[in-house]
Amino acid sequence: MRNEEAPLLRAAWERLVGSGPEARAVGEELLDRWGEPHRRHHTVRHLWQVLCAVDVLAEEAADPDLVRLAAWFHDAVHQGSSDDEEQSAALALDRLPMTGTDPARTLEVARLVLVTRDHRPEPGDADAAVLCDADLSVLAGPADEYLTYNAAVRAEYGRFSDEEFRRGRAGVLRRLLDSPHLYSTGFGRLHWEPRARANMSAELERLEADGRSEPSGFRGPPAR
Repeated sequence: MRNEEAPLLRAAWERLVGSGPEARAVGEELLDRWGEPHRRHHTVRHLWQVLCAVDVLAEEAADPDLVRLAAWFHDAVHQGSSDDEEQSAALALDRLPMTGTDPARTLEVARLVLVTRDHRPEPGDADAAVLCDADLSVLAGPADEYLTYNAAVRAEYGRFSDEEFRRGRAGVLRRLLDSPHLYSTGFGRLHWEPRARANMSAELERLEADGRSEPSGFRGPPAR
């Protein structure tokens, strides 16, 4: 874990669930998970950035603290497999009761985590919209930061050949760019969408310059 983020994240966790021994133990486990050595993008840095983005969008959430709890768990399990979100939601269901979080809020956190499978919250689902937009806020960074993010995502999917990665990634980008909106909140659409689309379009142009098409059977890495 980066030294500057550790105290900030611990303080953020304590504000959410308190400083009791069980709550602290759960927080340390989550930080250990986010700090796993195989991670390159889905790291403690990403967790901190998502929490900061939730702060920006907090006025659009029905329950900002509930969204913050979901942010802590949304990639707590990350092995690059198709059931990462399901496992992360299951972890929330198991660990949150240890912090004193009541059953209804625990179930809602798990539900929000599952929405991040496809980042398509239902209309009117304000908390899911804020969580998904915060998770996708990385797409709207400055061009140099976006390139750093690209490299980190590539490193996380190192088990795929360059050709497989380029084809799969291009397919993911095309699907996202073809959607009417990348973001679901008013702030995201106004302030993040133009830059995100420019970043993704530039990345897709680089990938398509290789003249390769999307392969069958490869879902491709997520664009966040």
